[in-house]
Amino acid sequence: MKIKELTKKYKEEIIALRRKFHQYPESSLNEYNTNKMIKKELDKIGIQYKNITNTGILAEIKGKNPGKTIALRADIDALPVTEENTCEYKSKNEGFMHACGHDCHISMLLGAAMILNDIKDDINGTVRLLFQPAEEIAKGAKMMIEAGALDGVDGIFGMHVWSDIEHGCVSVQEGPLMASADIFEINVKGKGGHGSAPHQGIDSALVSSSIVVNLQSVVSRELSPLDPAVVSIGSINSGSNFNVIASEGSLTGTTRCFDPKIRNKFPEIIERIAKSTASTFRADADLKYSLGTPVVINNRECSKLAEKSVEKIGAKAISIEKITGAEDFAEYLNKVPGVLALIGVKNKNKGATFPQHHPNYTIDEDALEIGSALHVQYALDFLNR
Repeated sequence: MKIKELTKKYKEEIIALRRKFHQYPESSLNEYNTNKMIKKELDKIGIQYKNITNTGILAEIKGKNPGKTIALRADIDALPVTEENTCEYKSKNEGFMHACGHDCHISMLLGAAMILNDIKDDINGTVRLLFQPAEEIAKGAKMMIEAGALDGVDGIFGMHVWSDIEHGCVSVQEGPLMASADIFEINVKGKGGHGSAPHQGIDSALVSSSIVVNLQSVVSRELSPLDPAVVSIGSINSGSNFNVIASEGSLTGTTRCFDPKIRNKFPEIIERIAKSTASTFRADADLKYSLGTPVVINNRECSKLAEKSVEKIGAKAISIEKITGAEDFAEYLNKVPGVLALIGVKNKNKGATFPQHHPNYTIDEDALEIGSALHVQYALDFLNR
């Protein structure tokens, strides 16, 4: 029997699971009830598992014959968003919502587990299931890796439901797909004074504003126009009163790009501009640069294999523009070859048009069947290569 047909057997159960998880979203690193709910379902299926990273779970399905090991990953945390949908399975945890589709990821992987367990005698090798916490704060993948999630793994496959892609379509394209995402903070030190006598002080508000303006030249003048990149200032704070020259200022921002070489250049560039701008005004500036998530780069061979898997389950493989959003699945891809698939969930007729992180975010639940089937098909195709 084809995987597509096997998946239909569990379609309604997968949808029911998604709705159950949707009702009980939990913040990053606090997914304790979600963890219990997942383990309860694994117990029903009869799959062995263990806790890792406190709220993370590692489960395995061993085939009848020995072979390689493929890991399938789903993230399980939610967002601090108050849901505005009125569906019967609306979030019951006030102030939190599965507004990015992680409820879908959990249910699709559990659906795949049901199918894989049914056909385990036909599997050559091992399928490892990773239920990962804390994706939204870019910590979970690192924690899972440090806890041994990739030990003995030959490849990895993950997926993310995506609101910009129509239902029935899947992106598994090779190369850079999602951007790196880093955070920086610039602290400015000047000299306070009276607003009526600015020459007696060193105005940190002016310095901070000038740094914001000068940082705009990074993308427009220092990087090639053929290399997409972002340098954004999200907050600027300086001063305390209308007639006081600010003695200090602070700026926070983020960088995004699709080339690891450019990512490595950002700290030096931003520090140079901040310090040189500050020195022009006789002030000082210090940079604190924190690495977030690397670039998601899909392995070429794995992407080609995934395209065939998509075709086998009757979905349409498409290519899309690169996304400046980030995904810590990149951490796994830096360790083992793999691919992150984007599953289309957009359907205007079902009201599934809102973007990720929106309080009205919803999906075309028919896409869950595609996700589960693709998990299974890719795993089999990888192990049987």
